Amino acid sequence: MASLDKLLTLVINLDRSPHRLARIAQQLEDISWPWERLSAAEGKNLPMDDAGLVDVASFKRKHGKMPLPGEVGCYLSHVWAMRRFLQTDRQYLLILEDDLRLGPDMPQVVNALMERSEQWDVVMLSGVHSGRPLHVSQLLGRYTLAVPLSRYAGSSCYLVSRHAAEVYLRDLLPMSLPYDHEYDRAWARGLKIRIVTPAPCLHSFEDGSDLHPAGVVRKNFHWTQRLGTYWWRLKTDVRRIVHGLGQWMRYRL
Repeated sequence: MASLDKLLTLVINLDRSPHRLARIAQQLEDISWPWERLSAAEGKNLPMDDAGLVDVASFKRKHGKMPLPGEVGCYLSHVWAMRRFLQTDRQYLLILEDDLRLGPDMPQVVNALMERSEQWDVVMLSGVHSGRPLHVSQLLGRYTLAVPLSRYAGSSCYLVSRHAAEVYLRDLLPMSLPYDHEYDRAWARGLKIRIVTPAPCLHSFEDGSDLHPAGVVRKNFHWTQRLGTYWWRLKTDVRRIVHGLGQWMRYRL
């Protein structure tokens, strides 16, 4: 596919998870898709008291719990992916986490998106929730490009433009939310964030989570300590809806 020379595909993978890498590598090789491995940040080796890496006070206020080392490692790995991308001359970045399951139409969907790059800055290709989509345009076949009015959740597969990567790298650090809560805040960065429906890829929970490994237990703060969190989430939900409706109306008009 001619468009692939404009695309960098990075697979985020921990050094201690070769079985996950083998699984996604086979999927990519089956469709002759060029890719690179990005060695993920190992959370347990990161300085959790580094204020330039994690703003713990803001994380507690916004998320109502303490950050886990695995969450910080995941977050930093996606930042590294953006930096690696901007070291190249590619126009688009496809980020894949190693527990992704590729759908059979993923190559065609990604190529269709690159042909319509004026319609998006970031496109999420898998998610945990519905996202309550408002359809913007037809991509191909049964797939449409849509604006999400609620959290789609997840960062296992998404497409990023150079502009979006540059914008992200200005303010992603220090971390004050889990990555999948932070990077989809389109209104905060003036980005056109979209989803594809139905999702052409699926996040798999088959191998468990490296963010929340077995034996690691984290409790939410008592509700009296989470009042600020509830207020933050309410504002976030309202801003997401207002921004999404505005984006959708621009296309409709």
